[in-house]
Amino acid sequence: MSQMPRQAALPKCPSCAEPVEPGDLFCGACGYDLSVVPAPPQDHPALPMTGAAAPGDGTDRPAPGPGDPVPAADPPGPGAGGAGPHGQEPGDEGSAGSGVRFDRPAEPDEYPLQAPDPRPAAPAAAPAAPARLCVACRTGRVDDDGYCENCGHAQPRERDHLERETGPVAAVSDRGLRHHRNEDAFAVGHTTLPDGTPAALAIVCDGVSSATRPDAASLAASLAAGDTLLAALPRGTHPQAAMHEAIVAAAHAVNALADEPATAREHAPHQNAPACTIVGAVVTSGLLVVGWVGDSRVYWVPTDRTAPPARLTEDDSWAAQMVAAGLMSEAEAYADERAHAITGWLGADAYELEPHTACFRPDRPGAVVVCTDGLWNYAETAQEMSEVVPPDAATRPLHGAQVLVGHALDGGGHDNVTVAVLPFPAPSQGAGSA
Repeated sequence: MSQMPRQAALPKCPSCAEPVEPGDLFCGACGYDLSVVPAPPQDHPALPMTGAAAPGDGTDRPAPGPGDPVPAADPPGPGAGGAGPHGQEPGDEGSAGSGVRFDRPAEPDEYPLQAPDPRPAAPAAAPAAPARLCVACRTGRVDDDGYCENCGHAQPRERDHLERETGPVAAVSDRGLRHHRNEDAFAVGHTTLPDGTPAALAIVCDGVSSATRPDAASLAASLAAGDTLLAALPRGTHPQAAMHEAIVAAAHAVNALADEPATAREHAPHQNAPACTIVGAVVTSGLLVVGWVGDSRVYWVPTDRTAPPARLTEDDSWAAQMVAAGLMSEAEAYADERAHAITGWLGADAYELEPHTACFRPDRPGAVVVCTDGLWNYAETAQEMSEVVPPDAATRPLHGAQVLVGHALDGGGHDNVTVAVLPFPAPSQGAGSA
């Protein structure tokens, strides 16, 4: 329903508040000069603080036409009559027309920041490693000790089977079929002598099973001996002298393993110090040097199988002593159950160290086989060894070593078996630092 407009109230004198007529220059009651009173500001809608009004915010709406709904009036605010915030009256500074609301709470000059959490941030969880399955039952999970939680089968270790070929020399080591770990170790390499001629080397060590940590002893000895040879030969040290130095260095490395706290000895007084045997060979263009302590061996097998093969080492064993003393024949001695009792080894509790070295000058090409008793138990004599060494062992040393290890496993694999094969003379191709 339509409404009549209300009549606007007459303005008042700013001095005495008496009504005055529009256009009067002086108040009729008190004579106040009305010309000094500024004209009231035009009525503008409040604008947003971000700038000009955007389309559709109500500032450019057309006037409602006939029949259009009348929009609801805004609530009274500053400048629309009534007291403003904090007791301000209409006409005070910042009142009507300023576009600012004074009824908002005062904002602080600074905003406090949230204190950091003193607790350390939890590290991101690493992705869980996939569970290892047993190689035997294929269903059980392998525990941290390397055994299947389902069937108890020991899982293969890194040293259970190792193969390496570097230049003209190669070696293979296998745990065998009866032992629970591989206590053998080897080192192979090649280098050049000061005159530029090539040299190849191989070290094979067999841990003494009755001693403490035999696998650690063989590994330490092989690494120390190999590093010593690779350092001494390029300096011009004679290969036989370098081999002696290598065996001494290996003995020191094994002796160092016995440096353990006294409390460890108290808990295991029955255990011997770590120990192992060692055998090695160095091959140059015209020289073959071997060195050993213990019962691992070196065999010479000519490429021309009509020429006789030879065993180049003598065992430090009970059987060898019986043969050397003339008390038994070789067949009788090695058939005795005491045959493999060693009389020389590397270790802190060994007798006086006596490295054996020998130097040979073969007159024909062939293959040098360096091995533990895990192999020569199945090919004891030089002739038996020559029969199982492949004819191309000198040109395919890795294949030759694989065949010899396979021969030991086929024979029963009662012990760890390690074999290194070197060609003689050392070929010039592939020579360099290992």
